[in-house]
Amino acid sequence: MPDHTRPPAFLPGARRLLCAAGAALLALPGQAETLLCHLTYGGETRLLRAAPVSTPYAVPVQAIGSYFLFRMVFQKEPADLAAIKLYVFTERANGAAPILQVTHPYPPVRPASAAYGFTGLNSVYEPIRDGELQFWCELSAAPGGAA
Repeated sequence: MPDHTRPPAFLPGARRLLCAAGAALLALPGQAETLLCHLTYGGETRLLRAAPVSTPYAVPVQAIGSYFLFRMVFQKEPADLAAIKLYVFTERANGAAPILQVTHPYPPVRPASAAYGFTGLNSVYEPIRDGELQFWCELSAAPGGAA
């Protein structure tokens, strides 16, 4: 006579498969995004990364050469303030002066044929030294931004 009080045994490996599937489902909602900006200045290309922030006020600028400062603000929440803001400043003797500010909605819209992420290729020129800063940005689903 069969014992109906005990559940049927799992097939070999089924428990591991169920645990792995459960862990994968739990990881999906919390998947981190990283903002990646590719900058070219003076023949050098750099990749800058930014994680989402809860407030834009503490986000620092990063020096690009001796003339430009670059700032990336990636804010996902609250929903009414969600945006990606990019700033370029000039470094002057009396402090930084803004020369470019761009706001993109979050999540950003990326055209299907875009070769340069959701921002497109941007160029900013320094009038004193006749230099050019080019940049474009994309979102990476991987924490830390695997490009």
